[in-house]
Amino acid sequence: MESSSPSVPFPLLQAPVESTYRACTIPYRFPSDNPRKATPVEIQWIDLFLNSVPSFKQRAENDPTVPDAPAKAEKFAQRYTTMLEELKKNPESHGGPPDCILLCRLRDLVLRELGFRDIFKKVKLAEVFAKDGMSFLASCQNLVSRPWVIDDLDAFKSKWTKKSWEKAVIFVDNSGADIILGILPFARELLRRGTKVILAANDMPSINDVTYPELVEIINELKDADGKLSGVDASGLLVANSGNDLPVIDLSSVSPELAFMANDADLVMLEGMGRAIETNLYAQMKCDSIKIGMVKHPEVAQFLGGRLYDCVFKFNEA
Repeated sequence: MESSSPSVPFPLLQAPVESTYRACTIPYRFPSDNPRKATPVEIQWIDLFLNSVPSFKQRAENDPTVPDAPAKAEKFAQRYTTMLEELKKNPESHGGPPDCILLCRLRDLVLRELGFRDIFKKVKLAEVFAKDGMSFLASCQNLVSRPWVIDDLDAFKSKWTKKSWEKAVIFVDNSGADIILGILPFARELLRRGTKVILAANDMPSINDVTYPELVEIINELKDADGKLSGVDASGLLVANSGNDLPVIDLSSVSPELAFMANDADLVMLEGMGRAIETNLYAQMKCDSIKIGMVKHPEVAQFLGGRLYDCVFKFNEA
């Protein structure tokens, strides 16, 4: 049940992609490590994914769209746990050695094989924030103060006052507040300045990330009768299927549709911990690029030398 679309390298990656691009930011192992023995970092991350199994199981067993969801959720927990334990014993099993992309892919593969397509669907809606007493302000209060662990915000602000980009590609992350209160206001400001904007969203559901069909629907609901977003002409706003089906992304494999649309862009933005920190933090682009996200795992904070809930705002000029 994985995406069947053909894939191509993202055209704005620095060439040659095959020799210079590495999707995963944190090295789980080095060439000198024993290929048949899990490294301490691999074990650390496998344990992190093991610890998440109960929460994924709980969401799966409450999925009303899947017959016999509780029994199938138990099968998911057993299968995925077995895979992770086997990776500890033999890191070359299940397509290893493991990295964050493989660990996510194995989890989603087992869920999809058992019929679970979108177990996080209930947490994608704005009503959840109101129901649980949460607010955008409360979420913002978790952020730590600047300077952040990677903080190029001032450099970007300086560039912003001097330059307008012709076309921007934004790889989006979570549904809900991230899209409505974060990405779309930024995209609207780019549109106001005359920039064409492409929002690239997941092909298939994975955790609570927004999908391509959902994003199309969201934008259609927000546009007024004249096709404007809060008074700004949105004719230059496009939505693309990234071809991705995970909360992380390997830019050596995107949809041909996105590759064609993004070929002449002069700004690329990756948003969210999965796409901008755990993967692609050090990815080199042919154009200006922004990687932005919040650190939500202690293991990531430790690697970066920062704090939990620290922010990353990495800006690179072409």
